[in-house]
Amino acid sequence: MSLTRRDLLAAFLGVPFAEAACTKKKRIPDGELAFRPETLGHRLRDEPPPQIGEDRWQRASIVIVGGGVAGLAAAWRLRERGHEDFVLLELEGAAGGTARGGDGPVSAHPWGAHYITAPMKENVELLQLLRGFGVVVGEDAEGGPIFSEAALCREPQERVFAQGQWFEGLYLHEGETDADRRDFERFRDLVNGWVSWRDGSGRRAFALPTAEGSKDPAVTDLDRISMSEWLAREGLSSERLRWLVDYACRDDFGARAAQTSAYAALHYFASRLTRPGSDPQPVLTWPEGNGWLVARLLERVRANVRVGLAVADIAPTDDGTIDVVAIGRGATALGLRAKQVVFAAPQMVAQRVLRPWRDAPPTHLGSFQYGAWMVANITLSARPRVRVRGERMMAWDNVLYDSPSLGYVDAAHQSGRDHGPTVITYYHPLCDDDPRSARKRLYAADRGEWADIALADLERVHPDIRELATRLDVVRWGHAMARPSPGFLFGGAREAAARPFRGVHFAHTDLSGIALFEEAFFHGTRAADAALAAVRTEGT
Repeated sequence: MSLTRRDLLAAFLGVPFAEAACTKKKRIPDGELAFRPETLGHRLRDEPPPQIGEDRWQRASIVIVGGGVAGLAAAWRLRERGHEDFVLLELEGAAGGTARGGDGPVSAHPWGAHYITAPMKENVELLQLLRGFGVVVGEDAEGGPIFSEAALCREPQERVFAQGQWFEGLYLHEGETDADRRDFERFRDLVNGWVSWRDGSGRRAFALPTAEGSKDPAVTDLDRISMSEWLAREGLSSERLRWLVDYACRDDFGARAAQTSAYAALHYFASRLTRPGSDPQPVLTWPEGNGWLVARLLERVRANVRVGLAVADIAPTDDGTIDVVAIGRGATALGLRAKQVVFAAPQMVAQRVLRPWRDAPPTHLGSFQYGAWMVANITLSARPRVRVRGERMMAWDNVLYDSPSLGYVDAAHQSGRDHGPTVITYYHPLCDDDPRSARKRLYAADRGEWADIALADLERVHPDIRELATRLDVVRWGHAMARPSPGFLFGGAREAAARPFRGVHFAHTDLSGIALFEEAFFHGTRAADAALAAVRTEGT
């Protein structure tokens, strides 16, 4: 059944918005559904693996499954260790996963992940990578990294639209009550308490990567409750504070505070502070977001990457080898016989393609949930006109207080262009309690409908956006990231999922439950090290 425009806006932006908005059909600029990662993925779900003739098998000591950041990090690590006998298989036409970047005549732009938090000096291996990319240019007097000015997010970094105008920063101080202020200050004190906390081994409560954080029950017990429950337990009822925390959960996890582990939400705030009371670590970003990092990784491993091939079957054999079968978009199929496999795809895919698990899936697989997102890149012929009190130039991150979306980032911001054409990237997480329901809703709206939703949402801020929009492209991420639901992070499923299985080493951000570049890099390099050690041990 087709929806009226009013129904569509109500379904994705809320009934009050739909009632207030004009529901007559409006102009939609040209564009496309940019790429469809679900196409080959659904073939894996619905079709049996193809049979490969003996003459179509090839050999590689290590096969990497998945060309997102974890897979690329694994490939980078193998090259760094002097190992070149490996193949990386990626189902899409380009590597990068949700960290992919796009390009166009106006500006490069992200298709998902658009920044990383500047690593602290303890994250030695990630800093090594960034040093090789020219992002780390020196050290300060305390041994901390100095980052390239070109990578540091320029000002203004963020603003929020509320009460009919723009305000600097994310927390809405304008009009706060004494009670709001007390709650905000108490929340800040509680976060600072966790920043200074150390366990008996001297570990921080919250670190990046999360594997470096403490496993003390005082910390891990936070995973037993939601962030909303934690706020209530601490007596923090300010609506403004709760909005800020809820926004942080939607931004990093694609879930609301009531759906997010208190551990994960506190990690968001505390892991970014070097010491109590310090400013958060700066943001590193580029016009194409983390696509810039993807491109640098790809430069070093391109010769080993094969795109447009989705792994359909992984079969460990009795002789110790692993048969990997991949399919292309047509009738193309490829067989690879490997000694070890780095599986850098989500656990939900492992259940489909790892042959011993198809009929008897391990129980831990049922614990993994994945959030759905829509991302739209909107090309504008000029910056929106100033029409509301308090409006200034665009910030890098432009947040809408009264919207289920996150707002947008300005791709041209890092280029230093504050006037003229630009591309803005609009993010809309679907935070249904049931992720399957969210995916159904995501795919139920086509490119034109999602374009209308994005423009209708942004019109409340920029009334002239439809006349400025010359192109609008959409991607639907049905399984964008693992959700850190209460009880998931320390309930045993992640630990079980990270254990190798008959030469298959798992590497994906879902093993952390927190979908960050830092986590993908950690798991990719860890799994690559394990696979390479096994190959070299076998060869001695």
